[in-house]
Amino acid sequence: MKKQGKKEGRKKQLTSEQYKILKEKGTEPAFTGKYLHNKKKGTYVCAGCGKELFSSEDKFDSGTGWPSFTKPIKKNSIDAKPDHNFGMNRTELLCENCGGHLGHIFDDGPAPTGLRYCVNSAALDFKEKKKIK
Repeated sequence: MKKQGKKEGRKKQLTSEQYKILKEKGTEPAFTGKYLHNKKKGTYVCAGCGKELFSSEDKFDSGTGWPSFTKPIKKNSIDAKPDHNFGMNRTELLCENCGGHLGHIFDDGPAPTGLRYCVNSAALDFKEKKKIK
């Protein structure tokens, strides 16, 4: 019997939308993602592997239709690489751990970084911060 590879096993754990975005570099339609208007405190993690990516403290409303952050939770949480698809010059945002496509980085964000990490909701899971009683 053939052993299942990582990619095959991971595909079964992801929804079809998550797989399309994380592994096939898709994009969800603007203003449709489940985390766009999320105001809860906590941590956004990669839907593919669970790596911590962004803090709710760094999330802001960019008006673009996708969850946006000023910075990753840690510098080594993400990878970035040039993306010249569709005749555009952009910077692709990837999970450092599993290589999943998250979205893109733009230089039109607010202070203090001036960056906008524009992320597909389907590429994320959210871990709400537990309230202390």
